Amino acid sequence: QVQLVESGGGLVQPGGSLRLSCLASGINFSVYAMAWYRQAPGKRRELVATITSARSTNYADSVKGRFTISRDNAKNTVSLQMNSLKPEDTAVYYCKAQQPYRPEWGQGTQVTVSS
Repeated sequence: QVQLVESGGGLVQPGGSLRLSCLASGINFSVYAMAWYRQAPGKRRELVATITSARSTNYADSVKGRFTISRDNAKNTVSLQMNSLKPEDTAVYYCKAQQPYRPEWGQGTQVTVSS
């Protein structure tokens, strides 16, 4: 069973930056593709970014050029550097072991972008 613990969320002003981290356990982390998702109030959970075991990355169009996903296999962590934040980025952010598929979600971390 994979356990995922997200951290780093908080309140930030528009244009600001935040770095999220996810600590994974219970899997051979280095062989997994990992992903960040987010869910805003009243919205469906959406895919934000992915990173493969080979560190190939993909991003949703809405965050491309502003967010960067990375991983540290020695620490079993995946991070999301978020720059130029906008109010529409406000959501609970979750990480996921995407490939091979695992059903578990972490508790998420709240990101609020507001003046």
